[in-house]
Amino acid sequence: MRSRDLVRKEIAELAASRAFWLLLVIVGLLTGQGFITAVNAYAEASGIGGGAAALAQGLSPLDGILTPTLGAYDLAITLLFPFVAIRLVASEKSSDALKLMLQWPSSIGSQIATKVIALIGSWIVSLVPFFIALALWRGYGGHLHAAEVLNLLAGYTLRFLLIASIAMAAAALMSGAANAAIIVLAFTIGTWALDFIAAGRGGIVQTLASFTPTATSRGFERGLLRVDVVLVMLIISLLGFAIAAIWLRLGRSIRTRLAHSAIAVTVAAIATICAMQVRASFDLSKNRRNSFSPSDERALAGISDPLTITVFLSSEDPRMTDFENNVLLKLRRAKRDVRVIYPLAGRSGLFENDARYGEVVYQLGSKSAMSRSTTEEIVLDTIYGLAGVRAPARETSSYPGYPLAKRASGAEMVFYVAWPIVVAVIWFVRRRSLFGTERSAGAA
Repeated sequence: MRSRDLVRKEIAELAASRAFWLLLVIVGLLTGQGFITAVNAYAEASGIGGGAAALAQGLSPLDGILTPTLGAYDLAITLLFPFVAIRLVASEKSSDALKLMLQWPSSIGSQIATKVIALIGSWIVSLVPFFIALALWRGYGGHLHAAEVLNLLAGYTLRFLLIASIAMAAAALMSGAANAAIIVLAFTIGTWALDFIAAGRGGIVQTLASFTPTATSRGFERGLLRVDVVLVMLIISLLGFAIAAIWLRLGRSIRTRLAHSAIAVTVAAIATICAMQVRASFDLSKNRRNSFSPSDERALAGISDPLTITVFLSSEDPRMTDFENNVLLKLRRAKRDVRVIYPLAGRSGLFENDARYGEVVYQLGSKSAMSRSTTEEIVLDTIYGLAGVRAPARETSSYPGYPLAKRASGAEMVFYVAWPIVVAVIWFVRRRSLFGTERSAGAA
């Protein structure tokens, strides 16, 4: 059987599934809800109705429109799409169709590849409501930055591939779709727990947590493209698909499949460790929120001594969050040899009697300094003082901001009425066409 025929088979199975069409309806409704809420909130912040407008530079479509709208896909990837991926494998196992498919000329690897292609096709189709939202936003006069949109879509696509690979591997390993779904849910909850535990801890735990699906999404939502994140997500996805292919070879013994799985895991682990060493990243946000000014980046790059920062703050302290997102993230990108220590990791900070609580200690070579401020300017001035470097002139942000005081007019009709009707009509027409073909074949 040719690859083209295999792809057609997988797409036909997806299209024949009522769950897939129901998923499209739900995604459209959730996307519409997220988009309408985001546009109306953006309009309020822009001063619609005579209200006070927020500072224009703080109005970014990436934060105000794109991220809330794609929040629907966060939910779909976590709770809905795994069942679509599981069904492609579990249905063939339960019906014994897999035994026949293993006798086809095409290898099991090719069959897994065609399933992945079909899943990517379903993902693209599910993105239609998001593209409709973008068209409506542009129709309202809103601004879009192509690099931000593409980076955000790439991040969610990588997350989709990761969850799809875990779902297919679970379906190949487990005896039923329900058991596979539990495995995927356990994986998701486990990554949530790791992300929560790693907050403000530093070390290997925080490093591992930075590659969880939730953490990687936060990076893409900031307009940051980290090459190590992309590579690690692709490696783990390929591992999941490889595990699925290994365990769907029913003719091989369990010992052989275990050995092949161990080899695949070992190769993936080595590749992941190598990928985690890649430091390249790209700030694709229009307002350069992930970067210091070019002059500060040049000055920091010229400091050769390693920098150690000891933060006496708990993970629940809002200052810690601001420090991580607005200073440390930029500092790690601008200077390679930055080490951060969290002495209060795991403590709440609510009843701290430590006299050093709130201090941030900087050590550069043999020199050290302490500050209680976590603002960007003071942090940079402290580092420059330790290095004996003259602070460059401060550069004002050139980001103008993009206020838009318009409501989401017409969006309710598009997402809540037109989209469900269109999906239902396409499903009904396809179903009638399929039944008509079956009757013709039966008559023949």
